[in-house]
Amino acid sequence: MFSNFDEPTRQMLMGNILMVICCAFYLAWWLIAFKPEGAVKGIRSGWLLIPAFILGVAAVIRIVQSSGAVDGKALLYPRDAVLVGGVIAYILLLALTGIVLKRQVTTELFLIVGWTVLMFLELNALFAQGHFTKSAVILLLVITLLAAIVSMICYLLYYGLDSVKGYVDGMIPLILVAVMMVAVTVSVAVRR
Repeated sequence: MFSNFDEPTRQMLMGNILMVICCAFYLAWWLIAFKPEGAVKGIRSGWLLIPAFILGVAAVIRIVQSSGAVDGKALLYPRDAVLVGGVIAYILLLALTGIVLKRQVTTELFLIVGWTVLMFLELNALFAQGHFTKSAVILLLVITLLAAIVSMICYLLYYGLDSVKGYVDGMIPLILVAVMMVAVTVSVAVRR
């Protein structure tokens, strides 16, 4: 698959596919474990998190390693700035949501910030390799930020919603991540 691409691009696109499958397993778990009526709890639904975790880690490793293999001189912005910005954003959001807004801190906050950083690294690398123009990358970065903001809104609202609205609210970030990963993969593949 993607044999007509250089190795870093191929690995990033394969990482995207792994992330989409990860989201599918995570979403399947959410759909059955948080159903407002007749939720399936414990290991009967929890096992779906095992492949989600494995696929997610594999996706992150592929995307980070392959984006790091791209010539740093051709990047639109420094990789280190993305990583430092991600750490700062996480700490600030952790303080804001946990201390100021008194929202119970969950793994999803880390996942939202981590995915945003991952997309910024990948889009930067794809730009450096000539797969996207500067204006296309800026548009995709804005879309990524909007997806992250919507995900944060869902994160903040979740515990204040009834079971049905909370059920839907919890799906939105997963769907956004999967759609973004598919959109980037298709955009690169069809431009080839």
